[in-house]
Amino acid sequence: MPSLQHSLQTAALALLLTPAPLLHADESGARAEQLARGAKIFSEKCVLCHQATGQGAPPVYPPLAKSDWLLQDRRRTIKVLCEGLSGPIQVAGQAYNNMMPAQILDDGQVADVLTYVSNTWGNRLEAFTAREAATARTDSRFPTYDLLVKSAAYQPLPRPPEGFTLREVAQLPEFLTRLAGDPAGKAVYALAQSGTIYSLDQQAGALAPMIKSEEYLDPARGDFVTLGLALDKEGRLWIVSNQKLTRDVPYYTNEVIIWRTSQTTDGHPSKPEPWFKTTYPQGVGGMNHGVSHLAFGPDGFLYVSSGSRTDGGEQPDVEHFWKGGESEITACVWRIDPRAEKPQIEVFARGIRNAYGFAWDDRGHLFTFANGPDYSAPEEVDFIRKGRHYGFPYQFANWPVKPHFPYPHTPPPPPGLEFTWPVANLGPAGGGTPEGLYTLDAHSSPAGSIWCGDDFPEPLRGGFLVTRFGNLLGPPAAPEDVGFDLLSIHMTKIDGEKFTARVETVLAPLARPLDILGIGKGRALILEYTRPATFKDNIGWLPGRILELAPGTK
Repeated sequence: MPSLQHSLQTAALALLLTPAPLLHADESGARAEQLARGAKIFSEKCVLCHQATGQGAPPVYPPLAKSDWLLQDRRRTIKVLCEGLSGPIQVAGQAYNNMMPAQILDDGQVADVLTYVSNTWGNRLEAFTAREAATARTDSRFPTYDLLVKSAAYQPLPRPPEGFTLREVAQLPEFLTRLAGDPAGKAVYALAQSGTIYSLDQQAGALAPMIKSEEYLDPARGDFVTLGLALDKEGRLWIVSNQKLTRDVPYYTNEVIIWRTSQTTDGHPSKPEPWFKTTYPQGVGGMNHGVSHLAFGPDGFLYVSSGSRTDGGEQPDVEHFWKGGESEITACVWRIDPRAEKPQIEVFARGIRNAYGFAWDDRGHLFTFANGPDYSAPEEVDFIRKGRHYGFPYQFANWPVKPHFPYPHTPPPPPGLEFTWPVANLGPAGGGTPEGLYTLDAHSSPAGSIWCGDDFPEPLRGGFLVTRFGNLLGPPAAPEDVGFDLLSIHMTKIDGEKFTARVETVLAPLARPLDILGIGKGRALILEYTRPATFKDNIGWLPGRILELAPGTK
């Protein structure tokens, strides 16, 4: 895998090799100056992926030379530079499905570099202008250059707790959803929502692509997202993909595949193979939370979080969608035997809306950290036991059941169904009160979590670290920003089955922290999904970074 030093050497060589465009008789003066400026920008911003020859690196990076996709839609081409590009495209008959981030270029620079690439390597278009770039940019995710610059800024690192340091490890090449690694932190992997898996070089601060999404995922079958990643004791990676099927199915369907790598190359896992597959009806709109976190429990079984396909159990009356609420395998936690030749789902616990994170304490107690509904019910921390029901969609937190329930479309619970209440938060952070909130601020979006064992110093030892992604709704649902932080949660058992929580803020603000990974010696890696650390600023998203929280002082 290429080192950071190798990449920098390659960039320097490419700068020397980047050809000047062939000037025609009429290309003199201002035109020639624009082409020269564009060539310089290309060598600085574009050459590593698209190469000095414009040939790209199929099937990962598409060519710009004689590119039908590039030349056929000027406005679209401008927008790609201004807002980035992800998802499948076809260039010169070749399929591509990678991610290109927005480029931090002003309108004049956009015009210069596009004039260069569209008049080099056999391409021929009229020159782009700054006014043309500004007009097309208004229809992008970043309508002005100033907003793009503001969105691109990484936030200052928050102050770590006493006795700890915080540093930036690596900046993300695309949007990542998960971290996984061995307990000693020697091998660390990161999963992109596009399916690409990266290996993290912690010393060089670099993420190198190790398994490309096209090696195991097929975008032609439907839109997909990958949300779960785990590393087992044999050094194999386990990956969860969710893919929306719309053809040859009675209604839109979510196909869930758990992939497993079966061999290694140079000490790293290689191409994943499908290990388990199932389907359920696709949720309407953004309510298909999908199957996300998976981890191996103390009993050796694989535990998997299957999020809800509804907001509050609604039965949508929309064409192409199943006319039901939750399915038998959504809003629950699965348990699967990883040694089985024909693995089967055991629904371990139900009524859990969307637990993006879960973890076990040192006594083998399983706790989930789940997101509540768009209506402002608290987010839940639940102590999970086999066969229990935790309320969704019939009850949220410790709110009373109908007739006071906020979702009139939700049916009453089945007769005799008993609910297990969440953990009460006694504070001082995360929405806690002396009486106990069940459990965290509404819309704070708890995400990845880890248990802090004996290798962690006080005050984190013996508790959970939980990231909170932050609210995705504005007023009146969430009048103030909430989340965007890392919490420490220490549990106290008050009887055989009930717990209360002492919750304290460890780091704030963070830029939408989505996952966390313990890497030994009291250290943890924190995955910031993007760069803004607020919702109210209403700025666009660009890929974030990985931080390390570690014992020590600067």
